[in-house]
Amino acid sequence: MKVTPGSLIVALSLMVVQNSFGQALFTYGKYPVTKNEFVTAFNKNNVAGTRDEKAFRNYLELYTRYKLKVQAAYDQKLDTLSSQKAELDNFRTQVAGNYLVDDEAIQALVDQAFDRSQKDIHLAHIFIRFNSPTDTADAYKLATTAYKELQSGKDFGTVATTYSNDPDVAANKGDAGYITVFTLPYNLEDLAYSLKPGSFSKPLKGKQGYHIFKNLGERKAVGEISVAQILLTTPVRPTSEQLSKQQFTIDSIYAAAAMGASFDSLALQYSNDNQSYKVGGQLPEFGVGRYDPFFEEKAFSLSRNGEITKPFVTSYGYHILKRISVHPVSATKTPAYMAELKQRVSTDTRMQVASKSMMQKILVRIGYKRAPVNKAHLWAYADSVLRGSNPPQYADLNSKTVLFSFDKRKYTLNDWKNYLQAIRNVPELVSGKSKEELLQTYVDASAEQYYRSNLERYNNAFAHQLEEFKNGNLLFECMQRNVWTKANDDTAGLRKYYNNNYNRYWWQPGADAVFFSSNDEKSISELYKKVDADKGNWRSIAKEYENIVQADSGRFEYNQFPISGADKLGEDFVTAPIKNASDNSYTFLYLIKKHGTKEHRNFEDARGFALNDYQNYLEEEWIISLKKKYPVKVNEAVLQSLWK
Repeated sequence: MKVTPGSLIVALSLMVVQNSFGQALFTYGKYPVTKNEFVTAFNKNNVAGTRDEKAFRNYLELYTRYKLKVQAAYDQKLDTLSSQKAELDNFRTQVAGNYLVDDEAIQALVDQAFDRSQKDIHLAHIFIRFNSPTDTADAYKLATTAYKELQSGKDFGTVATTYSNDPDVAANKGDAGYITVFTLPYNLEDLAYSLKPGSFSKPLKGKQGYHIFKNLGERKAVGEISVAQILLTTPVRPTSEQLSKQQFTIDSIYAAAAMGASFDSLALQYSNDNQSYKVGGQLPEFGVGRYDPFFEEKAFSLSRNGEITKPFVTSYGYHILKRISVHPVSATKTPAYMAELKQRVSTDTRMQVASKSMMQKILVRIGYKRAPVNKAHLWAYADSVLRGSNPPQYADLNSKTVLFSFDKRKYTLNDWKNYLQAIRNVPELVSGKSKEELLQTYVDASAEQYYRSNLERYNNAFAHQLEEFKNGNLLFECMQRNVWTKANDDTAGLRKYYNNNYNRYWWQPGADAVFFSSNDEKSISELYKKVDADKGNWRSIAKEYENIVQADSGRFEYNQFPISGADKLGEDFVTAPIKNASDNSYTFLYLIKKHGTKEHRNFEDARGFALNDYQNYLEEEWIISLKKKYPVKVNEAVLQSLWK
């Protein structure tokens, strides 16, 4: 690439800008605040979006005051308060989990789910069950034999009928119908989607047995469908007479439906499906892989809403289906569809993939190292612990022998022994796992705990969020101590401040009045009539409605009245109820006495305003003292670079 004087100047300018982000924008005492820190805070709080000189200078003053107050809190050692530590620990626990997720791995799973959702696979299946979770040898031999027969060219249905433990194999010859994404456990879904049409898989070990799949064909995904059904259930071991009667009944129902009879009424009258007959036979929306393959085939064969199938038979009995609606699969990555997929991924077994990915990243970040150990001795030792017997003694193995380590933590044989003793009577944690797997499980559990406990060392975003929360709490605590509580408790100081600023606190023209409000139109109308008839007794009248109507009495300025023109009303006057459009409540007003001129507020009337002003006064005095303790110096050149 040719370098011109212009491009060189631009490059050098960019380098200056980039380097300036590490420069101190201002210091307070010995503490610097970088341009990068300030800009990050500004961008986070710049709701208006303005980025001119005024906006930056105004925020600089706010941020400087914030830093001074937080530093004052640290000086007062408020961070050592048990309440502060407890709140920080609680917050840490709440948000740490958000940083133990591999977002990239999850997004990859969501994208994969989208791709798989675009097609359905017609699957054949051979399932060979284990004798028990620990006795898998016989199942493996049968699965291997079945696989070899398939390799030799034998028909899949024939092999399935011979070896599969699927209870329906005699009828379906291994044909499992169509499946799509989320139909199967993730490991089996992976196997199904790895096959090309016409191919079959090697045996895959699952939780309960071995699986062999064959891809019988593929199609564009049909999505989900909503149907209503009329079901006549078949009795156990029915007689020919019963079957003949059911056949006649279902044919008669179909004929009536085809002629326009109400499907809802027919379902209510004849259907044996206790879950749906009361709602016109309507079933919950479903996709492929939910019901009997033949049932699904008939449902998805319906081409338009309102169309009905001819009667057909499954193991449940005679069915007639009516299509209600179809929910097709989104062919594009719309935000709504991707959010739906992400939600399904987050609750699916495939999240184990993201968890494993995150664990690998954690192990790298925390500097995981496996120590060299005689594995034969280690496994023999573990066997003894799991049996509850005394472990054998080896010259190269003792309680302090290091098995693995992280950055600042070593884990010994004694640590692993304690772990094994804790889990040895929990079959789901031990059964079927090799010693290597048990050790790796312990490594992973220890790594997650170590990473979580030291998360701020490994994740800058978490460290920043934790610091923000901590400083926010400290800011509140020091404001409470140095301003709010101090102003509230200092009655003499507050009264002195009021006296010195007497001319700030005025009543504008207004009136002594009572506002009555309620959401109950009938009650407010009744109360209005009673108050209007006996104004002087309004308090006792209002008490009758105290749980329904709110009465707010006092002196109000006219701009506080909920109606316009209140200044033109006469004294001892009750207005008719009006409806408030904002919340559909009702209000009426009893105007007792008018105050037509501006008047000074006495101390009690001005207390709320004076307290607020006194707090501001104390805060300003405090800031002045903090700026003396920590002189603030601004790098004007760096500041001006923000808007230039």
